[in-house]
Amino acid sequence: MECNPITVTDLNKYIKNKVDNDEYLNNVLVKGEISNFKHHYTGHMYFTLKDENSLIKCIMFKTYTTNLKFVPKDGMKVMILGTVSVYERDGVYQIYCKAMQEDGMGSLYTAYEELKNKLEKQGLFDQKHKKPIPKFPKSIGVLSASTGSVIRDIINVSTRRNPNCYIKLLPVPVQGKGACEKIAEAIKIMNKYKLADVIILARGGGSLEDL
Repeated sequence: MECNPITVTDLNKYIKNKVDNDEYLNNVLVKGEISNFKHHYTGHMYFTLKDENSLIKCIMFKTYTTNLKFVPKDGMKVMILGTVSVYERDGVYQIYCKAMQEDGMGSLYTAYEELKNKLEKQGLFDQKHKKPIPKFPKSIGVLSASTGSVIRDIINVSTRRNPNCYIKLLPVPVQGKGACEKIAEAIKIMNKYKLADVIILARGGGSLEDL
């Protein structure tokens, strides 16, 4: 049985029509934790709503943000009322929020704050533990992924400001299981063999849950 191919635009439009005609999706109340929150200069709000297993992109237009009685932020648990629809250009579905209500602070953000406070009480962020950074290091050690924009940005900025510096990349995973141990081991190697005057541990972007 033969079938004629359709364009990507036609497919996205078909899916959007299916979603838009679903009465249940036209008015949903969803609860979750805010992540990657951005308040655009236009007044619109963009964020991700997530729970332990899933996430969904959300947008709240300026028309509705003016009715908010609080300032949304990462880690905040909320309930949102809105409509699920498909953004045809990107082929993604998202919630178009009409109203939002506070529902406490999220577990991930709370755990992050608790860990930060614990480390602060241990004195790990104390200035007395910090060593002066050379103004013009001859060699810079970079611990990061071997691909991506991060290492390119570091090379461009460092060599532009200090053309005589030598950059040494030691590739390490910067997220996921086992990343902590591999980062720590890479730092030990850098220090043991005195491979650099300073070390940069870098990661490009990423949400709180990834980090």
